[in-house]
Amino acid sequence: MAESGEGKVMVLTGASRGIGHATVKRFAREGWRVITCSRQPFSEHCPWGGGREDHIQLDLADPNKTIEAIKVIRSKIDGRLHALVNNAGISPKGPDGKRLNTLETDLKTWGHVFHVNFFASVVLARGLKDELSAAKGSVVNVTSIAGSRVHPFAGAAYATSKAALAALTREMAYDFGPLGVRVNAIAPGEVETSILSPGTERIVESLPLRRLGQPREVADVIWFLCSDASSYVTGTEIEVNAGQHV
Repeated sequence: MAESGEGKVMVLTGASRGIGHATVKRFAREGWRVITCSRQPFSEHCPWGGGREDHIQLDLADPNKTIEAIKVIRSKIDGRLHALVNNAGISPKGPDGKRLNTLETDLKTWGHVFHVNFFASVVLARGLKDELSAAKGSVVNVTSIAGSRVHPFAGAAYATSKAALAALTREMAYDFGPLGVRVNAIAPGEVETSILSPGTERIVESLPLRRLGQPREVADVIWFLCSDASSYVTGTEIEVNAGQHV
């Protein structure tokens, strides 16, 4: 029997495009209510019902606004949150799309990246822990292949923030487990989204599966980690990268 999503609620950051957009569609199709958080206003082109009422325009780079958003989220749910997906991420580039390395990334950029990619995840999870616990919910942190190796396009601040998020996932799994909350991560590789860098095709040629991933394929793994099918899985990071990590 298929698992019913009726009455289930998810909070998703970074919902306006790519993996986030595909994740909203996947969960909406299963009957979940999805509360989306994004720097962008709600678009009328988004193909799911109730989207405008359940959208929060939020810049996760501002820690005070992130904390304030917790109150807004609580006002939209009935004391129970079945999933929190920390998908938002930024990867600033230099002139002409140049990769920013450790020698060229200024401190302000480091702070900006870490607030969005790392700190927001723990702030939201901690702020919503009671609601997650009440639903015996799941947290999924979206890391990256760049968190485990130097990537030709992803900047040093982005890569380091994703590595930190993977470590945070383990720590959160340990701390949230007694509350009945599972915490896992997924590490996408080269996925066909609007932020792909020129030259990605050279990486794809070396992948065991020899192709780009699709956002829906990543969304399916997020679905698995939020569903009862993964009820005994916590503290792990699943590679979603066509074997790029091998």
